[in-house]
Amino acid sequence: MGLLLYGSLYLLNARYGEAAVHPLAGYILGYFALLTGIIYWTTARMVKANPENFMAAYFGSMVLRMFLSIGIVLVYLYRGGAHEGWGTYTFLGAFFLGYFIFTGFEVWSVLTNLRPFSKPGEPAV
Repeated sequence: MGLLLYGSLYLLNARYGEAAVHPLAGYILGYFALLTGIIYWTTARMVKANPENFMAAYFGSMVLRMFLSIGIVLVYLYRGGAHEGWGTYTFLGAFFLGYFIFTGFEVWSVLTNLRPFSKPGEPAV
């Protein structure tokens, strides 16, 4: 998935330049890939410690992702990103597009794997 996104960024940048792709877009993509790995590892450890605690671990990781992402955007804006003009909009667009793609991928992966987290003895729907 990451290679497909990096390829799309490269093609968009080659065609439209900085008007469509912020120079930090590659770093944003790397940030979300690293954050997804850390959150996956944390959730797996929490579920391994207590299998009944999957929902708390999953939603806790989503809150962690949201707060870290808001922090990154605020740091960018505080350090002068708001003075870039249209560059600010391309950064925010790239950042939130990445945020929603990675969050959507995680929700999809949880929905496709719900059966292992069902309680034993409950009838399947």
